[in-house]
Amino acid sequence: MSTKNQVSCWVVTAGVAGMENQCLGLAHALGLDPVIKRVSLVTPWKQLSPFLRCGLSHAFSSRGDEIAPPWPDLMIASGRAGAMACLLARRASGQNGGKRTLTVHIQNPVIDPSRFDLVALPRHDGVLGENVVTTRGSLHRVTPALLIEERERFHDLFEKLPSPRIAVLIGGANSVYQFSERDMARLADQLVAVARQTGGSLMLTSSRRTGEKSLNLLRERIRDVPHVLWSGGGENPYYGMLGWADAIVVTADSVNMTSEACATGKPVHVVPLLGGSCKFRLFHQALRDDGLTRPFRGDVEHWIYQPLRDVDLVATRVRALLEAR
Repeated sequence: MSTKNQVSCWVVTAGVAGMENQCLGLAHALGLDPVIKRVSLVTPWKQLSPFLRCGLSHAFSSRGDEIAPPWPDLMIASGRAGAMACLLARRASGQNGGKRTLTVHIQNPVIDPSRFDLVALPRHDGVLGENVVTTRGSLHRVTPALLIEERERFHDLFEKLPSPRIAVLIGGANSVYQFSERDMARLADQLVAVARQTGGSLMLTSSRRTGEKSLNLLRERIRDVPHVLWSGGGENPYYGMLGWADAIVVTADSVNMTSEACATGKPVHVVPLLGGSCKFRLFHQALRDDGLTRPFRGDVEHWIYQPLRDVDLVATRVRALLEAR
């Protein structure tokens, strides 16, 4: 079934980039150009959602995009606000003889999955059901076509760097992982040693969780080796880095960045951090067992694996649901 130009689609999230990109990855895998809706909830739904399901039409703040008819054929959503939008659309769209919106929630909706037509989430979340499809990692937008496009787009920025070009995806401390300035100093010194040993270069990107002090420390440590460091401002070359990379180093705190790195088919080295959780340990252990990643120990290795493209599995399930309707 060709879905392009036949199915109307909304992507609904709270506007968090990581969540939105997962939904967009599925929409693009279906060949769709979705309408992007960024929403927020008001009291009391903001505090109790998605458990309080009465009066759903009043749950959304006027500061966000409107969630109202005409309803789309397909709604792909993520997060608490996205779950509420799905519940509203599923209840209201089929009234008065209308076509009911097909609802797909990405990540754990924290309520019974049967309230959606399909739920897609990583297997380490441990949620099962007839309408649940489990993936090894998070969904994403990374495809061979995107990598080629972004490689060309950022040709002038990265082509001048000596190879091997090592992409470095740096996160930061979160609710389960620690990432101190001392950790950053150790990582920076290891990266400098790798660049000098191989005669290559570094392409680095940070996140909001990295912290300004750690970022300044990184800048100071890597200044004498060829590199490009993006820390915000101007056009984000993140996907360009993945396209140009000969190898990738990613900190362990981000399922999204690790999943995107593994979609390239290039060697992915995961930087171990203090802390973690059962879910993170299961996620990283599964990727190591499947031969996609190896721990970063201060050097860069080369190996081959089948790129991680779980989004195709989810897209197949969605197409089947659309066809059945």
